[in-house]
Amino acid sequence: MIDLLERSSVEVAPLLLGGLLTVDAVTLRITEVEAYLGEADPGSHAFRGPTKRNSVMYGPPGHLYTYFTYGMHVCANIVCSPEGTASAVLLRAGEIVEGVELARARRTTSRTDVDLARGPARLCVALGITLDDGGADLGGRFGLMLSEAPVAHESGPRTGVSGQGGTSDYPWRLWIPGDPTVSPYKASVPKKRADRDQFLISP
Repeated sequence: MIDLLERSSVEVAPLLLGGLLTVDAVTLRITEVEAYLGEADPGSHAFRGPTKRNSVMYGPPGHLYTYFTYGMHVCANIVCSPEGTASAVLLRAGEIVEGVELARARRTTSRTDVDLARGPARLCVALGITLDDGGADLGGRFGLMLSEAPVAHESGPRTGVSGQGGTSDYPWRLWIPGDPTVSPYKASVPKKRADRDQFLISP
């Protein structure tokens, strides 16, 4: 398993589709992922080099890289590539195949089971992954089992990634076509500049 994860995220991403990720008593079948290629990727947290925040990405493969998005949601990535090279695959969506009742209890706003892990933040809530799980290895309460055979998939630009990294030059969002748990694609929306007289931002 670790040998496979020592490849780049672009190579690992399709291998994760159809795989099973188990966290404690809940198991997810992975249906959508996004690859991020470190310092060679303008969409990656590691594009500008090592920081305290992205240090896990530079560590050994087979660990989780977690982070906050929009200051409130947790997202989880599987670290790839040899130690010292930042590369990770974002877990975007999946189907809960075991532990559905527990996932429902965590995701009380989901109207259907299809929506339990339909998006990276929902996925983390359903599986019980928190920011504190950053750096955890795929062992103990985490278990990953890859599909025995390659799963047919489609690819396209990554969701919500701004700038060059969100273009068709980076078709590193991969998903299982026709699967209802795949999240809807959303292109990045450029932020409007706030009125300088209305908002003052400290340096």
